[in-house]
Amino acid sequence: MSQQNPVEPVWRPRVTVAAVVARGDQFLMVEENIRGALCLNQPAGHLESGEEIVDALVRETLEETGWRVAPRHFIGVMPWLNPRHGDVTLRFAFAAEALQHDATRPLDAGIVRGCG
Repeated sequence: MSQQNPVEPVWRPRVTVAAVVARGDQFLMVEENIRGALCLNQPAGHLESGEEIVDALVRETLEETGWRVAPRHFIGVMPWLNPRHGDVTLRFAFAAEALQHDATRPLDAGIVRGCG
């Protein structure tokens, strides 16, 4: 009789990126509607399949604020356990430099405006 080894589940966290962008004495933020409430957040979002983390940071910041940025420093990874469904999200945060703003670019759905 052979013994079968149970298959261990593989941990697959969700991955997000966040940009901390200082512009003089202000920080670039987004005002967004989250489940009916207006909130101020850093430009942030989910990593897409096959995407590099720094590319996701540049894309998400552009989509949410209209700003092209250049990542300059890695800040860290912050884990978060979602109490609603138990999934873990790892947020990779970077300091970035604001390069160019496109005020005519439409922002992501739910984003009210970029601030800063």
